[in-house]
Amino acid sequence: MAALLGHDDQALSRVPDQARHPWLSVATQRFGQTTALSQLLLGATLGFGMSFWDAFAALTIGVVLLNAIAITVGIIGQKEGLSTAILTRWTGFGHAGSAMLGLIIALSCTGWFGVQTGLAGATLAGVTGTLPAPVWSLIFGIAVTVIAAYGVRWMAWTAYVAVPAFLLLLVWLVLTNVDDIPKALTSEAPGTPIGMVTAVTLVTGSFIVGAAIAPDMTRFNRNEWDVAKQTILGITLGEWVISLVGVVLAHGLGTTDIMGVISGSSGWIGALIVVTAVLKINDWNLYSASLGLVNFFDAVFAVRISRAQVTVIVGCAGSFLAAAGIVHQFSHFLVLLGVVFPPVTGIMIAEYYVVRRWRNEIISTRPHVPRSAPSWVPATVVIWPAAAILGELLPFGQSSVNSLVLAFALYVSAGRLDLLRMRTRRATNRKVVGEASAA
Repeated sequence: MAALLGHDDQALSRVPDQARHPWLSVATQRFGQTTALSQLLLGATLGFGMSFWDAFAALTIGVVLLNAIAITVGIIGQKEGLSTAILTRWTGFGHAGSAMLGLIIALSCTGWFGVQTGLAGATLAGVTGTLPAPVWSLIFGIAVTVIAAYGVRWMAWTAYVAVPAFLLLLVWLVLTNVDDIPKALTSEAPGTPIGMVTAVTLVTGSFIVGAAIAPDMTRFNRNEWDVAKQTILGITLGEWVISLVGVVLAHGLGTTDIMGVISGSSGWIGALIVVTAVLKINDWNLYSASLGLVNFFDAVFAVRISRAQVTVIVGCAGSFLAAAGIVHQFSHFLVLLGVVFPPVTGIMIAEYYVVRRWRNEIISTRPHVPRSAPSWVPATVVIWPAAAILGELLPFGQSSVNSLVLAFALYVSAGRLDLLRMRTRRATNRKVVGEASAA
């Protein structure tokens, strides 16, 4: 049945060498994640309160931070060939923490899948005037579900088509709505000024979750240099190009209502902007959600379920929630979920590169998965929420970066004080050990 639905994509095992992808293929998908409507809206927010070059400086600082995070944790995924949720079993969290993280990833990504599916459905309904928005949401959501179920190869081809189309449509959007582009680049901010610290906070917060779960994507890279290239290209160009388009639009039109500008664009052009923007990120939302759930069921119930089948179930559920308009009621909850990811990244980096309590265990078993993992690590249970809360409460810096750095420092300190003691060990699903079939 799984073969009919799509590919498992080594959801619980390491990605073998023969299933790795050329770096440009992965880079296109990373670029597709960052070239989203959220980045366009971010740019408009910055442009409304900053000059073009101040916004450029804020984006540059944010890009450096995001690249550093995504590359550092992404290399772990590339070396070990494992998804984020699976990796955490041997990078400080154990089975219990890994299960919790997998569930959080699933909830967060499924929620955002529903929100963006609803947006696409509403846009298509407004343009066509033939079917109501809920029906379009279902159609669009099911189409994305099919793509995600068939795995990264179908998702790569989706990005090859959608990314260039989206960029061309943005060029058209600027040329038809901004009469004097040179003036837009040199004019003062049309709205209430935004400080540099606030701006950098907005930039880093816009993609911190994507950076934190980078292993979901980088496990398909062939080497460390490929991780660096695809991350720098994807994140840097995504943040700069798309966000700066938003800055120019805000300066040229004196508004942050980019969705209003898109909706006011002629018919199908505006709809295509939304559809191409949502399509190339929503398949990854659904893909990461399925990986998180597969890990959750394996870690909690020792039951292996097909990633492709989970994708179909979750995709259909998310599409129905989008059609019902329910997911929009949970947008604040989804933002709150994003707070928990930066400390996870800090702990993973600290364990893998510095403390190395379980690093030899995961390295020595390549190309298989270790036969067992800690059931849970009490120190991590304390460090994870403590870093998240303190990162939000500190009166300086950027909250996501604060919580990541705090988690890193606390975990290293716990390692030096010999506090990283597991309670028990739990066997890894034996069916997964040694599985290395190509997608």
